[in-house]
Amino acid sequence: MYPKALTMKTDFFQTYKNCIEACLRCSSISSYCATMDLHEKDMEMMARCAQLNIECAAICSTTAQLLSMNSSYAKDLCKICAEVCMECAVECGQHQNEHCQACAELCTACADECNKLARA
Repeated sequence: MYPKALTMKTDFFQTYKNCIEACLRCSSISSYCATMDLHEKDMEMMARCAQLNIECAAICSTTAQLLSMNSSYAKDLCKICAEVCMECAVECGQHQNEHCQACAELCTACADECNKLARA
């Protein structure tokens, strides 16, 4: 039997589950979108999009990981993650290719989930 101080409540996971899943989806599509941006004909036009996608993938992955650990920084991370995701969604939304449109959609969904936790 573990001492009470060492037992961890796992009910936090249910609270964070939707956000973790949204962050993982967003990280994945953002990485994909950045890769696809590198193959576009006008790379100069896609540079900002690619950069934001790389940053978005990184913050989403980190946020999901730390939420899974019940980090005391959860609300702060979610606030920053939501900001980056929305900026990425706006940028991707300006491009008419399929990968950017899919990324914009999942970034917006992730921002929504992160904002729910940041405000809780």
